[in-house]
Amino acid sequence: MYTISDEIKTQQFQNLQVKKLVQKPSLEILSIALEKDALFPEHTSPRDAELVVLEGAIEFHINGTIYALKTQQHFNFPKETAHWVVAREDSKFLIIR
Repeated sequence: MYTISDEIKTQQFQNLQVKKLVQKPSLEILSIALEKDALFPEHTSPRDAELVVLEGAIEFHINGTIYALKTQQHFNFPKETAHWVVAREDSKFLIIR
């Protein structure tokens, strides 16, 4: 019933890596690892989402604005709005939706 996982810790910085940590009807948690200068291409989220930067620094592009986010910062964004991410250093972040 209780589990401990090192999936985030062991996730490699190799271009773009996406892992689903939790997949339930009402909750999804994704772990994203982006190598420095890698791009998470333009896409949308099916639900309003929360982004939590675990380590590194990223640029989050949405609605013509760039948000510079770094370790331990939190950012929220609406569903169905096109956005993309560029890593300014090796980075890991969570998407909770």
